[in-house]
Amino acid sequence: MYLLSNTAHRAILFITFALFFPMNVMAVSAQTTVSNPAVYETVLNAGKGTKEIQAFYASVNYKPLWIGSKNKARRKALMSALKSSGDHGLPTSRYNIDKLKTAFKSSGNKASAGTTELLATKTYLQYAHDLTSGATNPKRIDKDMAIDRPWRGDLNLLTAFSKSSPSVFFKALAPKSTEYQNLLAEKKKLERLVKTADKDTKIPSRTLKNGSSGNSVVLLRKKLTALGYGKLGNDPNFNDALKTSVMKFQKDNGLNQDGVAGPGTIGRLNEGPKQKLIKVLVNLERERWMNFPRGKRNIFVNQASYTVYMHDNGRVSFQTRAVIGTRDKDRRTPEFYDEMTHMVVNPTWHVPSSIAGKEYLPIIRKDPSYIARSNMVMISENGKRVNPADLDLEQFSEKDFPFSIKQRPSAGNALGRVKFMFPNKFNIYLHDTPSKSLFARDTRAFSHGCVRIQDPFDFAYKLLEKQTSNPQGAFSAWLKTGKEQYVNLDKPVPVYLTYRTVYFGDASNPSFYPDVYGRDKKVFRALSKAGVSLRSVQS
Repeated sequence: MYLLSNTAHRAILFITFALFFPMNVMAVSAQTTVSNPAVYETVLNAGKGTKEIQAFYASVNYKPLWIGSKNKARRKALMSALKSSGDHGLPTSRYNIDKLKTAFKSSGNKASAGTTELLATKTYLQYAHDLTSGATNPKRIDKDMAIDRPWRGDLNLLTAFSKSSPSVFFKALAPKSTEYQNLLAEKKKLERLVKTADKDTKIPSRTLKNGSSGNSVVLLRKKLTALGYGKLGNDPNFNDALKTSVMKFQKDNGLNQDGVAGPGTIGRLNEGPKQKLIKVLVNLERERWMNFPRGKRNIFVNQASYTVYMHDNGRVSFQTRAVIGTRDKDRRTPEFYDEMTHMVVNPTWHVPSSIAGKEYLPIIRKDPSYIARSNMVMISENGKRVNPADLDLEQFSEKDFPFSIKQRPSAGNALGRVKFMFPNKFNIYLHDTPSKSLFARDTRAFSHGCVRIQDPFDFAYKLLEKQTSNPQGAFSAWLKTGKEQYVNLDKPVPVYLTYRTVYFGDASNPSFYPDVYGRDKKVFRALSKAGVSLRSVQS
């Protein structure tokens, strides 16, 4: 190797060796030119998973970020951020704060300087990834949580930090969404309430309505007053004013607004601060999983509240009730993100093979005429239409049923009169339904996995308003043909199938929803394993 005195020539030589020779070969000459030999040696031998760390330090000539008198502000800002990580519901124990503090104190020792620098960098990156992308990976928690987290690369996070004011950078690192900020505030509130939880009295599980009286009504008033639904006093009689408050609580929590405090309403009211705090921690994590721009217009499906929202410029511009998949493992609606590209008016329902064999084969065995009466056709593998009455259906089983079934467009079609498509590997979409009565229920988990919506025509008009001056007229014209019509959206709309058991939306108070699929338990278990704990609660 020839040693060159010119700085530019040295840089060219360094890059050439980086591209064509192993790192340990570079060590022979680079030590004399790097900013900090200790950092250079440690980073060089950092091991697997540190390529971006190595790339960053190479880009700054191995100048340290953390050690040395000039980096005191960075060390202070990092330690402050780590100590307050619990404010965000992050796993503070994961960051080994005491170990890092001790390392910083001994960083003047040349022998440990490089090790301290690398420890601080890895700790910073762990914290930054946890805060910007979530401390857990949803895909590893539940197969139905097929969520792609946003991910800022190590090189990106290190470069951005190196060029920023340390304290300002850490403050700006958390998600900016209003939902996240509201959840943080609710977390603080609940942590205070947890301390007095033993004084909280539950309302007995009985139905309270106009005409009811007694201590249960007094407890109901106290609960609603504490939750901000008015100053309702201690009157033991259930009256119209109390009914109004009950209805408002029901509206905020996705319940039927009948003004009757039945088991469902009382169950929600009896949720203690500890249970609510767990939900908030879980939903802070979910918000970190969605820490990215969601588009000026987007469709937000909250499975936990059985609601479909359309957002325009950050505000709800449309919402409707929904029915989601049942609790059966193979029918739960998954969580994922995609783009709605078109709608199909007067859709044909192509019955999935699993449903055809499992559900329709037993029916047509007993009554072959069911197919024709349901406006369906059965088709053989060679594409020919067949009459089930001409077949010996006993020879087929659920798994080897060789026929496909489709239902032609009609008002009685299982998809209703319109479906909204965002092509995806799950074959999930939004659609109309002839089974309107299900929308009146509090719990609406009845579908095979797709999302049924209560007001599909109004939803279609809202989607079309961006591309036609008369969306209702255009949609009605397609509908009247009675024939299947594909209608492309001029601009695809992002669709987020989410699961928020605590949700503010445009409201000032949060709504808490049941964990219909049991996903909250799984997420909190993963958070606990990572090191998240309930502050003020040790039970």
